[in-house]
Amino acid sequence: MTNIEVKTRSIMDSLNNSERKVATYFLNNIESIFSSPIAQLAKESGVSQVTWIRFCKAIGFDGLKDLKRNLFQELNNTSEETAAPHDFSDIKQYSTIEQMCNTIKSTTIQAVEDTMTLIDTESLSKIVELISNAKCVKLFGAGASALVANDFYNKLLRINKNACFSYDTHTQLTYGANTGPDEISLIFSYSGNTKEMLEILSMAKKSKCPTVAITKYTKSPLIADSDYAIYLSAPEIDHRSGAMSSRVAQLTVVDLLFTCLANKNYNDVEKYLEESYEVCRKHKM
Repeated sequence: MTNIEVKTRSIMDSLNNSERKVATYFLNNIESIFSSPIAQLAKESGVSQVTWIRFCKAIGFDGLKDLKRNLFQELNNTSEETAAPHDFSDIKQYSTIEQMCNTIKSTTIQAVEDTMTLIDTESLSKIVELISNAKCVKLFGAGASALVANDFYNKLLRINKNACFSYDTHTQLTYGANTGPDEISLIFSYSGNTKEMLEILSMAKKSKCPTVAITKYTKSPLIADSDYAIYLSAPEIDHRSGAMSSRVAQLTVVDLLFTCLANKNYNDVEKYLEESYEVCRKHKM
């Protein structure tokens, strides 16, 4: 699946009805996009040409020509790849352990693969640089996203990087109220619409603290107001299945951030990795 298709699927829920018609038509008729002018595409999808242009801009392109050019390049780059079909149906319909195993495997694989297609290496490099230079890394997240924030917190401790995190939302709000320009705030929220996270973002912005959203690719206030964003993609069916695959997508980003950070500063962090490993190893039976 191309990056453009992943973005289209991810942003589907935030589009209006007309734009959603374009997105659906686009996903179902990828090949015909190249041979059809915008007037024909508008007619066949039952919307206006202006709606097609709005859709193109919603997924990051100037217009249909820009979308076609980038889609052509991506299709050529992935033409030799094959993908196994996935059946992302509701959890409750499965009657055997084997079916459940296959579904979890498929959603996990797709969440990782689709998230990696959305990674902007230039933006990621800048974020890693900011984390490396920050006086303190402040981590925020609620619910399943809090589990991911805590995972990154533990990883940062292993390399002796000053970081703050708490599962308690009120404590997170306190951290947010006391951010500074020499720190960095990483906000984990798959939806990008969690009220507390938006409050924390607002406080961090007021204190001129750099902000990074780790969230799905969609139209959301978290993306709109953050300085940087790392986009996630995860197959969602209902609240339960989405929570599983979105958590996997976020953990993938955490592993990527930690690996990039440790690699960048390896000469400095090697001793901390060894020491933290050794002190924990002594407590194994």
